[in-house]
Amino acid sequence: MTETTITRTGAHRPRPIGFLKLHESAGWRLKFYGIAADGEGPRPEVVRTAELLVPTALPSPGAHSGGDDPYDIDRYGVGFVIVHDAVDYAFVLYHWWAGENEVHQRIFSALPNRLGAMRPHPTPAIGSVRELAVTDFERRAWLENVLKNADGADVEAYLAEHFEGEV
Repeated sequence: MTETTITRTGAHRPRPIGFLKLHESAGWRLKFYGIAADGEGPRPEVVRTAELLVPTALPSPGAHSGGDDPYDIDRYGVGFVIVHDAVDYAFVLYHWWAGENEVHQRIFSALPNRLGAMRPHPTPAIGSVRELAVTDFERRAWLENVLKNADGADVEAYLAEHFEGEV
């Protein structure tokens, strides 16, 4: 068996992850989260870039169009965004709920000093260990408040729950 070597840039340093705000744009209600390499939260210009890209990054919210496209499933206009001001790139991960229990995602990225060039990320990445902590929290919140809620889907309760932590 061949030994696997993993190159690391240093020991893992936990970073705080925090809820930034509830952002409404283009028919979407999105929980915005922030992560930064310096631990202080993402720069305001990265957050603003993420806000401005919502209409481009996300599909139109709404119910299935009834057309021939089997991938045009219900979208509820609800999701979450992770703004990660990392050392190598500025990342924005857009997530939205669709088809009852699916989370869909698009990642955008740019060099930290070239935010105007933010575009879809060129690799099939789904997230870092830090970003995936938020995704896991959001999965659990959707499950409890929307899918398992005996009184019916409670989107407002889902939107009121926020991840705060250090990963």
